[in-house]
Amino acid sequence: MVQRKGSTRVSEDAEELVRVPLQAILLADSFAQKFRPITLERPKVLLPLVNVPMIDYTLAWLESAGIEEVFVFCCAHSKQVINYLESSHWFSLPHFEVTTIESHNSVSAGDALRLIYERHVIHGDFVLITGDTVSNMSLTQALQEHKDRRKKDNNAVMTMVIKRSKPSPITHQSRLGTDELFMAIDPYTKQLLYYEDKADHLKGTLSLEKMLLADNPSISLHNDKQDCYIDICSPEVLSIFTDNFDYQHLRRHFIKGLLVDDIMGYKIFTHEIHSNYAARVDNFRSYDTISKDIIQRWTYPLVPDVQFLGNYIAKLERQGMYRASAITSPVDKLNGELTCKLPETEPWSTSEVGSGGVGYIWSICEGGHEEEWRHSVAPTSADKLTEVMQATDDDLELTTQGSNVLLPSGELVPDSNSNLSEDDDNEDSRDDSVYFEKEVEATFLRAVHENVKEDHVILEVNSLRLSYNMTSADCAGALFYSVMKLALETPCNSNSELLKNVASVITRWQKLLKSYLQSMDEEILHLLYEKDILQEDAILKWASEKEGAEESDKVFVKQSEKFIQWLNEASEEDD
Repeated sequence: MVQRKGSTRVSEDAEELVRVPLQAILLADSFAQKFRPITLERPKVLLPLVNVPMIDYTLAWLESAGIEEVFVFCCAHSKQVINYLESSHWFSLPHFEVTTIESHNSVSAGDALRLIYERHVIHGDFVLITGDTVSNMSLTQALQEHKDRRKKDNNAVMTMVIKRSKPSPITHQSRLGTDELFMAIDPYTKQLLYYEDKADHLKGTLSLEKMLLADNPSISLHNDKQDCYIDICSPEVLSIFTDNFDYQHLRRHFIKGLLVDDIMGYKIFTHEIHSNYAARVDNFRSYDTISKDIIQRWTYPLVPDVQFLGNYIAKLERQGMYRASAITSPVDKLNGELTCKLPETEPWSTSEVGSGGVGYIWSICEGGHEEEWRHSVAPTSADKLTEVMQATDDDLELTTQGSNVLLPSGELVPDSNSNLSEDDDNEDSRDDSVYFEKEVEATFLRAVHENVKEDHVILEVNSLRLSYNMTSADCAGALFYSVMKLALETPCNSNSELLKNVASVITRWQKLLKSYLQSMDEEILHLLYEKDILQEDAILKWASEKEGAEESDKVFVKQSEKFIQWLNEASEEDD
């Protein structure tokens, strides 16, 4: 419940009498671990997005939208962010002032906003945004709507920018890899009445408060909206965070807290954009999607061939290819569509980069051929690349030793200096597992629909495993679920057809499954037996059918010999 502690309001009359510069708060820390292990050494906002640091896209948009003063809040790797900004052109632009605020104790967006409130630097309405946001929208209309509402109702403290984005009916995720979002909006006033980004899809129902329906005669429920994470806020937003120290997350705590509060009566409104672009790099999938959107020019004028502060000069060529002036190569070998050829890159004479290729200070050796060179990445050390490639083998070795073993040196462990309670840690762990499983499922479905090679899928899943601090067994479970779900959702008219679907899908992706099940087949078979999923007769019949088969078809039977022998002996004793 929101409680006010002597918070002061900035009156509209005062703003009109004394001109207040249009301000923005840019959070240069996402306070999440979704991009680990990359962000262990480098801040997320400085990761290259089509070879330009993410924060440059955000600052370029703020400058073009008429923002005059930006406060960049830095926490993780703060020195790197501050040094980058001080050495860039952002500090020398006229009518665009960038100020950094550094903190080493903040663990959430709520802590950041409370610290900014204590500095007394915000004097009017401001734009709240993260440093991983790409947009080309105009703020004029949204700002005017916000100010008009404020004149009529001082409780209208925030305007959220949203856009249409229909989620997948299979994964319940958007094209950016975020969970399906449910919103209830008043169709006439555009007031936000309900916000849920963690719906239980297994139940298939949503629970709405009776008073929500009773107090609002007109209400529209949407699952086709995307939260752009661009907010126009009044100064009261900062004081609300100060008065409520349990508010940590912007959406999970602040938005939902205001929506259920019936004491202060604060209101949140929405502004929907249609022809403009706005998206946030929240995970690996959105990183990939937004990179392609930039190359395909949906973010114009923030594209490689248009010079804005922070980017390099590139030339747009036929078939959506961009070539930087510093390219030294026989460019006919880089022949993929929608390709970005960047500075400091030296492809050799017989190399070839396929469609969608994007790189960053890489050298392709002679004779190389790459079809799925998809991501723009920073230079990676050989040790870290080896760790990703061999992640599966490391975990399989761990599963054969007991639980009392030391983790390998490259394994990620939770931070010991966490300020969260044990219950919060458990909840975050469960959330990570859910996000991980959905990421793996979406990766698998993309491989199915785009015919991605198994080796590339394994590399992506291993990257997710490291990012979410999961085990190879978690990868196996998520992949097996995805494979079985694909077989189940393939149309069939009988059980025999369903069996054929299962056999077909498993045969197609057996290499992928074997990568994570090399030493677990007997354990999984035993577990399925104990849970009454597989009957004893079915297992013995399967083993007998394989007696006359070729050696390649007996792989799983041989790996389960001990368990099958135990079943046979138990069956003989019963007889």
